[in-house]
Amino acid sequence: MTNTKSFGRKGWTPDRLGSLEGKTFLITGTTTGTGFQATRIFLSKGARVVMLNRNAEKAAAVVATMKEEFGSDTDVRCVLMDLSTLESVRRAAAEILETVPRIDALICNAAIAQVARQELTVDGFESQFGVNHMGHFLLCGLLFERIDQSAGRVVMVGSLAYKQGLKRINFEDLEFGENYSAWDSYAQSKLAQMMFGYELQRRVAEAGKSVQVQVCHPGASRTNLIQGDNISLFLRVAWAVMAPLIAQSAEKGCWPEVLCATEAGLKSEALYGPTKRGETVGAVDQGTLEDLALDREAASRLWEVSEQRADLRFSV
Repeated sequence: MTNTKSFGRKGWTPDRLGSLEGKTFLITGTTTGTGFQATRIFLSKGARVVMLNRNAEKAAAVVATMKEEFGSDTDVRCVLMDLSTLESVRRAAAEILETVPRIDALICNAAIAQVARQELTVDGFESQFGVNHMGHFLLCGLLFERIDQSAGRVVMVGSLAYKQGLKRINFEDLEFGENYSAWDSYAQSKLAQMMFGYELQRRVAEAGKSVQVQVCHPGASRTNLIQGDNISLFLRVAWAVMAPLIAQSAEKGCWPEVLCATEAGLKSEALYGPTKRGETVGAVDQGTLEDLALDREAASRLWEVSEQRADLRFSV
């Protein structure tokens, strides 16, 4: 599918935002990178932000930073949640439903990438598939009714990696027990996340629900995604050397998810992100979307498999 420009030569920027007072945004993965920067933008416009992070100490530091920057009465807090553990997701969702009366947007931003050796979550998922897709699938399902009641949005933060690797969901071996590849498993996890987003779009439309679902990607952004002991030394060194030369800032990398959480008149079956240099950097707008992400048969099968493995009846 070809890209279509909606926001002019300079693309979408946060300058388009007005006041967000009275609105509540939930964001996964906010201690660094694009999630941190999106939190800053929302708070600067008067919104309430509920951050979902697994590290309590880092989350507390972010809350302190935000209150120092925007004032002690800034409405920001953290709900502890580890996307790699379904029980943790369930506990976090229960806390949110008890304490957050409206959800204007749930932004599925957190991710892990390029895990060098096959690792399984406590629930038996390949780690990248478990965090990037399964954890978010369960979270969306548990919070969907509250989002619908709020006429809110779900924002899936995908990746251009979706059109690389195997270019399909490896249903016969989701955990890559044979021929594990850090790149193939990561690409599958992001394709799954995006397929889920587009399938949720379709089901919402068929059911006449008020939830809006959008899919975006950050392009190549300077974040901490490619770090950690579970990533190969070669890849970590290569990214450290190349990122300053080819990648944009994490602040610009967050613009597509902020756009998708706030802008009116966005299209379905669209992918929003940078539009320059192979759509890795530059002006933010509607970009190119490969048909493989819109495979309805694969998306329906993925939905069924995800429901079974998450022990969730995701009714839309």
